[in-house]
Amino acid sequence: MQSLLFTLRKQWQYHVLLIPAVVLIFIFNYIPLYGLIIAFQRYNPSMGFQSPWVGLDNFTRVFSQPNFVQTIWNTLFIAGFQIIGGIIVPVVFSLLLNEVRKVSAKRVFQTIIYLPYFLSWVILAGVMIDILSREGIMNTFLSLFNIGPISFLGDPKTFRWTMIVSEIWKSFGFGTVIFLAALTSIDPGLYESAIVDGAKRWKQTWYITIPSIMPIIVLMTILSLGNLLNAGFDQIYNLYSPIVYSTGDIIDTYVYRLGIQQAQYSVGTAVGMFKALIAAFMILTSYYLADRFAGYRVL
Repeated sequence: MQSLLFTLRKQWQYHVLLIPAVVLIFIFNYIPLYGLIIAFQRYNPSMGFQSPWVGLDNFTRVFSQPNFVQTIWNTLFIAGFQIIGGIIVPVVFSLLLNEVRKVSAKRVFQTIIYLPYFLSWVILAGVMIDILSREGIMNTFLSLFNIGPISFLGDPKTFRWTMIVSEIWKSFGFGTVIFLAALTSIDPGLYESAIVDGAKRWKQTWYITIPSIMPIIVLMTILSLGNLLNAGFDQIYNLYSPIVYSTGDIIDTYVYRLGIQQAQYSVGTAVGMFKALIAAFMILTSYYLADRFAGYRVL
């Protein structure tokens, strides 16, 4: 307790700067939690929170629908592969980029791959629809090899993989920056010793570089587990259509259709609450694993 008070006394300026953010989070994230009681009511907008209480009927209704189970599987499938690819691709690209000796060329590549991360899916969705359409650039290119045309956004079999690959492409630049920063912390003396022992670049990478950044790889992987139920609402909502609901519908889009488009507020809230509870468990588990295997602690 004394150490905590000492830390607060020493860093009180930083805590003061956090006050506006804490206030905003309290207003927009914590106060609305009261609305979760809708999940246990047959909500009627005219009656508000005084709507009839139905207990767990909304949850029973949701879990009895076969498409809800499929929605959970779609979410896990898309988010799972996005997490895996979101770790592997940045690691590989950061290793390749680290071998570029010309600083100006390295900065150009970093800027190019980092740029999509700052673009909204509202913008990128319009671009992708044009590129991936049956008459788009991608199918035009594939036709040179007598392949296609492929309906990337209209075929349930290819839609999920299109979402996975496009999300990895959009966000791997951010991960690359993190792993490049980790590479700069490696002691150059290790490489000098390896050169003296006759190790080539591949062996240096395999026995020095990768083991040195492995703690960061483990940490990023573990922390990503908290997003296992977040497959990207913005991306999928702007790119999917009813024809690909069977493989592309995720929990967030399912909640949106039930709660907003179909005005089933109670059922939509029940689904959202179910997801929030599982996500909270995954986040707590990820922080425990990060502390256990990577030595990372929030407090």
